[in-house]
Amino acid sequence: MSDFNEQIIAEFRAHHGRVTTAGFGDSLILLHHTGAKSGTVRVSPLMGIPADGGWLIAASKAGAPDEPAWAHNLRAHPQVTVETGDGEHPATARELTGADRDAAWARFVAASPGFAEYEKRTTRTIAVFSLARTDD
Repeated sequence: MSDFNEQIIAEFRAHHGRVTTAGFGDSLILLHHTGAKSGTVRVSPLMGIPADGGWLIAASKAGAPDEPAWAHNLRAHPQVTVETGDGEHPATARELTGADRDAAWARFVAASPGFAEYEKRTTRTIAVFSLARTDD
């Protein structure tokens, strides 16, 4: 894990989900996911948009040509834990397709113009996942 991500995770936990670094505010979640090959649990700080009692996350990787490793991990192991400022919540990840994916992506672009820039930088379609809570 990068030093930057470690700093973000530490700040997230110290301030109950609020991260002032890079202006993230309270828009982040910590995604606990299992490595597709290694089986190792990893933690990734991601922008999470609340949706239907769960969250939406986008595999933007700042517009890089390849996807973040966590996207592959979710496809292999969709059972995850979402850490928020109020605790940890088990969830199931589902990749969105078609109109559902497009509508969810539009929410990311509306929330932060940077996502539109990421889309311009890459030739791939940026995957969007729904994280449905399973603890309700």
